[in-house]
Amino acid sequence: MDTGGGRDAVPLVKEVKQAIILDNKTSATDTGSPEVQVALLTARINQLQEHFGRHKKDHHSRRGMLVMIGRRQCLLDYLSRADIGRYRALVGKLGLRDKTRSARS
Repeated sequence: MDTGGGRDAVPLVKEVKQAIILDNKTSATDTGSPEVQVALLTARINQLQEHFGRHKKDHHSRRGMLVMIGRRQCLLDYLSRADIGRYRALVGKLGLRDKTRSARS
């Protein structure tokens, strides 16, 4: 998935961001559900991982990425507590690891 037109360490392009929101929203006016937030964070994290392939010593951006990973994990933890079905659907859709207790057993 192209997330920025080949640019490094910049916010997601408006069209890409709108496509992610459209793909993950739960209602017609939804822009802030956990699903949308996790999908946007995942796209941004993936974009930064590509950036780090070329810029191995960019430790300031790496710290920002770790903050995003923590925020995404908090949202996923909330979603797994609130509605395990929505959590599993989102994890499967985005290709993330399922970290719930039942998945570890």
